[in-house]
This record gives sequence, structure tokens and C-alpha cells, in this order.
Amino acid sequence: MKDRPPSIQEWQRLYEAAIEFKKIQCWEWMYDDDLFGVQNPDNGEMGYCCIMGNLGEMFAIAVYLGAEGLGGYLKLQSGEIGETDPDIIHYQTCLMASFEDRNYLQKEDLQLIKNLGLRFRGRNEWPMFRSYRPGYVPWFLTKEEALFLTTAIEQSINVALRFREDEDLLTSPGGNDFLFRVPDKIEDIILWEDRWMKPVLAEKTGTFDDRIDEVRIKRIKRKAVRTDTVWEIEVAFAPTPVGEKKERPYFPRMIVVMDHRSMMALDLNVFEVSSDASEFRNHFLGFLEKTGILPHEILVKKEETLKIIAPIASALEISVQSVAKLSAFEEFYYSMLDSLM
Repeated sequence: MKDRPPSIQEWQRLYEAAIEFKKIQCWEWMYDDDLFGVQNPDNGEMGYCCIMGNLGEMFAIAVYLGAEGLGGYLKLQSGEIGETDPDIIHYQTCLMASFEDRNYLQKEDLQLIKNLGLRFRGRNEWPMFRSYRPGYVPWFLTKEEALFLTTAIEQSINVALRFREDEDLLTSPGGNDFLFRVPDKIEDIILWEDRWMKPVLAEKTGTFDDRIDEVRIKRIKRKAVRTDTVWEIEVAFAPTPVGEKKERPYFPRMIVVMDHRSMMALDLNVFEVSSDASEFRNHFLGFLEKTGILPHEILVKKEETLKIIAPIASALEISVQSVAKLSAFEEFYYSMLDSLM
């Protein structure tokens, strides 16, 4: 079913909530690690609310959705995902209300503000609402997203004002519990209450498909020449999106092979956003067949890339090392992004 847009009345309520949220300026006494939850009264999904603005750089509230959203937030907070990571945007599953300069808004935002009869002026004063999903461009809200973001902002105001009076409000009595605002529906009336609960974390996938084409491996072993080269390999999202007009654009996935010492790109291939490990492996085997050489060592950064490459490297007796930074890949990625921009 096609996503439905919010009605003008639903937009009105969302803007009113955002304006009230901006007015109280709760980032003056809250930090982005003062996390709390709000349960969606329509489907029971948990949203984890993060208030940003204490550093005076970005003023916003992000509502991280479910276990996937919380997992991405925790990776960003822990530093596991660095600010320079090319895929940083793809670790976020959230709804966001931010306050921007006018030139950051799209024509659709400006037209909606005009239709609602609202006026904003100055820096960091213009509300902007976006949905963040891994692999996709930040996009305009659907009806369901707008309704939940509105609810989350309204409940965040409630929590923030109480937190200003009681700094222990978000301190868990059980150690690892989160404070959640939970709805209790009585006919058409929703009553909200505090409840301490453990967050649901994303389960790690059990088995990972590590099958490889043994016939091709034997052929490569027989024909390829071993070298003392060191390669960097990364599976990442491409820096620019694609998509049909008026549909949400997506970022294709790509596999990149770089020479670590010369910083030269040896191979790049683009795949659909839904591509799986077998497609990346088949392409890499084809690359080895075509070049006829094997590196001494392969450097990878992400666990996903390691799982894709490790079975091939093991079969071909190539050393694989996990590193914190792929310098050649990052330089290539950002130079490619600059040229496209």
C-alpha cells in the first residue's frame, strides 16, 4: 500500500508541538545521552527520544525507532561509528524534528508552512521533519510517522520539564531500565504514565551464509600470482542516491577494492540496495579471476565486510585484518563525493 501523507490538521498539530518544544529550549538542561522512551499508541513500537542542542550546534529531537533504531544510536554514542564514517547516515532509523536556517528547507516544507499560515524568521528557527532509514535519503514524513513524531514530541516536553525539576528522573532504579511514557487507552481517551522497562535490543543474526564456489577457488589458486600487496576492501553505500521521480531515492551498495600503499582504486562495482553476501562474493571472485593476482593481506573495517570476504580469503590463504580506519578507501570515497557534488 502506498504511504499516505499527513492531513493538514495533522501537520498543524505537529508544527504546534515542535514550536512548543523549541520554546522551552530543553537542550539547555538536557544532553543527547539523556535517553527515554515513548510507546507508539497505534502499534506499540518503542521510540527512544534523544534531545540535541546542548553544544549549540544542532537543535533537534530524534526518535530512534525500535531495536534497530536504538542499536544505531548506541553505536553512534559509543564511538563505534565515527563522525567521518561514510556510512554514518545509514546507521540511523529515526524520525527527526530539527530547527534549521530557511535555506535548508525544501520547497515542499516552505509551501506547507505557507499553507498553515505560520511565520518563522532567523537562524535555527525553521522546523523541518524527516524520516531516516538505512539505505535511503532522509525523506518527508508519512501520515503514521507524523502522528508518532507529534506524540513523541508532546511526551518529550512532559519529560523534559519534569527533568528540569528533578535530575534523577531518568536515573534507573534497576540499573539498566529506561523510563518509558506508556499510553493507556480508555475508549477514545489516552492516559499516559511512566513505566521503567528494559529496552529491547536487536538480536544478532545467527548463521551467516559463508558458502563459496569451490571450483572457482581452485581455478584461482592454480592460475593467480601471489604478491606482497595490501588491499583495502569495503562494502558501503554509494555516495549519491538514485530513484524514480517523486519516489524516495535510495543509495545503491558498492564494493570497493583499494591498494593500501598506492591509494589507487583497483575495483568498484555497484549493486542494488538489497544485495546479499553471495552477490558481493561472486563479484570479488570474478575480480580475482580477471586480475590474476592475490594480495598478501586484506584490510577491512566493518564486521559485514569481514564476513563477506573472510571465507574467500581463508580458502586462498590470504591474511585478513580488521582495522579502525581504511585511509585509502576514505580518501577515495570523499574525493568521489566531492566530484559528484
